Amino acid sequence: MAYRLGILDQSPMFEGKTGAYALRRTVELAQKAEQWGYGRFWVSEHHNSDAVAGSSPEILISHVLAKTETIRVGSGGVMLQHYSPYKVAENFNLLASLAPGRVDLGIGKAPGGLPLSTKALNYGSANQEIAFEERLVLLNELLADSLAENHLLSGIQATPLPPEKTENFLLGASPGSAELAASLGWNFVYALFINSDAAVLEKAAEAYRNKNGSGRVLVAAAVVAAPTEEEASRLAGDKKIYKVHLESGRTVTLVSAESAEEFGRQAGEPFTTSVQDANVLKGTPQTIRRIFDDFHQRLGIAEFILHTPIETEEGRLQSFELLSPLHAQNKKEEDIYV
Repeated sequence: MAYRLGILDQSPMFEGKTGAYALRRTVELAQKAEQWGYGRFWVSEHHNSDAVAGSSPEILISHVLAKTETIRVGSGGVMLQHYSPYKVAENFNLLASLAPGRVDLGIGKAPGGLPLSTKALNYGSANQEIAFEERLVLLNELLADSLAENHLLSGIQATPLPPEKTENFLLGASPGSAELAASLGWNFVYALFINSDAAVLEKAAEAYRNKNGSGRVLVAAAVVAAPTEEEASRLAGDKKIYKVHLESGRTVTLVSAESAEEFGRQAGEPFTTSVQDANVLKGTPQTIRRIFDDFHQRLGIAEFILHTPIETEEGRLQSFELLSPLHAQNKKEEDIYV
């Protein structure tokens, strides 16, 4: 079966190490990912965090592009609610002009931090209250240089216009997000590590196809691979995810009880929290590949973006290497990658 593999790295802060150290490890991982045969390498956006160092994907992407040669590099993703679509289009057209054919634009809907960081991002700006979908539609038109003549911004261009446009991805965890991606001709990435409900994934993949999406459906998964099942279980640990349910109807997913409580407190409205086991795919490389095979065959998943919650540097590198196309090739395993 033919499907592709990529990596999402959040620049984790290892115990006793600095943010600068974490970012150096991200660059080194991207270089190894290129050697190991991964097709793309994405970095994330998180604000005011002592757990991860990646707060500005556009800047980090530029540096990773300069330190690699062939692998596609992108955002997983830019949190569009905070930014002008025009500025995002300019940033990624510039990146695509610097490295034609190698830049991915992934857009996310989450805040990427607690309410205080959202307030800080908007403080002092002229940021208008525009709905996410409207922002995304405008971003798409700017990237395509196809603003309607009657649009308020008609005549504007997000320069420089690149020789090869970015490949675009909408990150989400619902059928509604899949339909939105399809309607714009974007690829859709289902965040399985956020919403582990297999039925929702199936509905999202079906919604994308029913909307005649011209791109592909990808799955972003938390994965832990090791030489034995026992070691994989040990490395994965007992991970949980925490959901904050605000009275206004919004639900936000976080990775610790403390951050969930703090989010609710900063939100300034009544809230409840719930906890569930994190959906971490764990086992030997053969076990993980069987899971991928099933998703590919049943749901037509074209690509998997791998994220690992392992808290040690050695374990993270081992997991990515064991699952890499190069490792599978060297082991003369079934040719499942393209």
